[in-house]
Amino acid sequence: MRNRERGRFASRFAGKAVFFLFLRAALYPVFAEEPPGPSVPASLPSRPAGVADEIRALVEMGTPPALLEARDLIRARNLEGGEFGRTMLAVIARLLWSVYPGAAADLPPSDPPQTHIYARLLREAERGNYTAPSVASRDYLEITLPFLALLEETRTNRLSPALRDLERARTVNPASPLAPYFLGIINERTGNMEGALAFYGAAYRLSADCYPALQGRARILEERGERAQAVSTLEELAARYPNNLSVRRQLAAALYRAGDWVRAEPAIADVLRRDPSDSRMTLARAHVLVEQGKYLAAQAPLDAYGAVDPQDRLYLLLRARLQDQGYRNRDAALTYLKTILRANPLDATVSVYAARLLLESNRAEEQAEGRNILSRLLAEEHPPEAVRDLAMEDAIRRESWREARELLAPLLRERHSGRDLLNSWTIERGLGNNAAALQAARELYRLEPANEEGIITYISALIDTGRLDEARGLIEQRLQRVSGGTLKARYYYLRSRLASGDDQIIADLRSSLFEDPRNLDALTGMVEIYHRRKDERRVIYYLRLALAIAPDNPRLRRREAEYAALPSSGR
Repeated sequence: MRNRERGRFASRFAGKAVFFLFLRAALYPVFAEEPPGPSVPASLPSRPAGVADEIRALVEMGTPPALLEARDLIRARNLEGGEFGRTMLAVIARLLWSVYPGAAADLPPSDPPQTHIYARLLREAERGNYTAPSVASRDYLEITLPFLALLEETRTNRLSPALRDLERARTVNPASPLAPYFLGIINERTGNMEGALAFYGAAYRLSADCYPALQGRARILEERGERAQAVSTLEELAARYPNNLSVRRQLAAALYRAGDWVRAEPAIADVLRRDPSDSRMTLARAHVLVEQGKYLAAQAPLDAYGAVDPQDRLYLLLRARLQDQGYRNRDAALTYLKTILRANPLDATVSVYAARLLLESNRAEEQAEGRNILSRLLAEEHPPEAVRDLAMEDAIRRESWREARELLAPLLRERHSGRDLLNSWTIERGLGNNAAALQAARELYRLEPANEEGIITYISALIDTGRLDEARGLIEQRLQRVSGGTLKARYYYLRSRLASGDDQIIADLRSSLFEDPRNLDALTGMVEIYHRRKDERRVIYYLRLALAIAPDNPRLRRREAEYAALPSSGR
C-alpha cells in the first residue's frame, strides 16, 4: 500500500515539475545568476515512507498546490483531530495567508496544539518576534517558519540575523523554494537588488508555483526603471492567476506609477470591484480620471477618499485640480492648495501651482501674493525647473521681454525642448527680432512637424518676415485638414493677417470667433480694426470680451486706458 502511495505521489510530483519547467521556459526571461548554495538534485529524491512524511514534504515545499494537497491528504486520512493534523493545518493556513495572500483556499480556523514547537513559532511570528532555531536543528519548518515574523520588516538589523538560518535551511531541503524566496526578500529590503533577483530566480526555478518570487522580480524591475518589463511580468502572472487579488493590485499599481492612465483605469477599477475598501486604490482611481480630464467621474472616488483622510496631500491636490481644470473655480482650487501649504510651506510643487493661479488672477492683491511666492522660490540656491518656467511665463505675460529672455537662456541650454523654442519665438517676436523669431519657429517646426502649435508658430513667423505666399499655402492646407473648433479659429485668425482689405479681415476674424468665441487674438484683432475705423462702440464691446480673458494684457490695458479717457457717450 505504501509503495503504491509513494508511486502515486512521485508520479504526480514529476508530472507537475515537467509542466511548470516548460511553462517557466516559455513565459519568463532568465533571472539573475543563481546565488551560491545548494542546487536542486538532478533527479527527484526518494519519497518518504509514510503519509505523515508525505504531508510534511508537501508542507515544506510551501507552494499553494503542495499545501492544498497536504490539506487534502490530512482530510482524506481523517487526521484533522490529531496533534499532527491540527499542527500541519495551522502551518498550511499560516503559509497560505502570509506568503500567498491572494491565494483563495478553503481552510478551517487554525487550532494547533499549544505545546507543539510549530504552534509556538507561529504565535511568536504573529507577535512579530523572530525565534532563532537551534544551531543543531535539521527541521526545515523549524528553521523557516520564524521568518514569517519578518515578512513586512524593513529594518536591516532585524532582517540580517535570519540570513544564516535561511542559508542553512537551503542545505536541509534544497528542493523547497521557501528559503530562497525569503532570502530574496531580505536582499531586496536591504538594498542588494542583484542578490534579490538571484534568490527570487532560484525560488522560481524550484517551483513555478512560487509566484511571489515573480512579484518580487517585478518590484525590482520597476525600481530600476524597467517599467515595461515589470508590467509585462505582472500581466503574465495575472493571466495565470486571474482571481489573485495580490497580483492584480500590484499590476494596477505598476500601471498607475508608470503614468499609463488608459491601461491603469480598468486595472484599478477591477481591484476596487473585488475590494471596494481599498482606499489607496480609490485615490489612485481619482488621480487617473483627473489626468484623463474625466473630472465629473473623478468626483465620486474623491468624495469616498475624503471620508478616509481629508488631509492627504494628493487628495487635496486632486481636489484643487478638479476645481481649477474641471470647474474653472480658481478660488476653490486655491483654498485646497493653501491647506497643503499650511501643513508644509516648503512644498515646491504646490507652491508653484498656487503661484501660477494667483498670477493669473485679475485681482491685484492676488497677483502680488503670487509674485511673493515666486520670489521666495527663486531665492533658493537651485530653483527647480518648474519655478524658472513660471518666472519666465510671468515675464512673458507682463511683456517684460528682456527679463523673459534672460530666464529662458539657461532653460534653452539645458533642455532645448519644443516648449522652450516656442517661448523663444514669443520673446524674440516681442522684442521685434523677427529674424531670430523665425529661426526659433523653423527649428520648432522641424523638431515637431506634426505639432499644430509648432505649425501655427511657423506660419506666424513667416508672416512677420514677409514670406506671405509660403504662409498662405500652409494656412489653406491646414484649414482643409483640421476640423472645427479652437484650431480652425487660430488658422482663420492667421489668414486675417494676410487679408488686404478691412472687410476681408473682419470676415476672417468673425470666422475665427465663430469657431472659438474666446480666441484672444481674434478679439484683439477686432479691437484694433475698429479702433482704426474709429468705431468706439465696437472697440469697447470687443475690448471688454478680451479683458475678461486676459485682464493683465498690457496692450489691452493701454487701449482700455485710452478709451476710459474719452467721453462716455455711446458706451
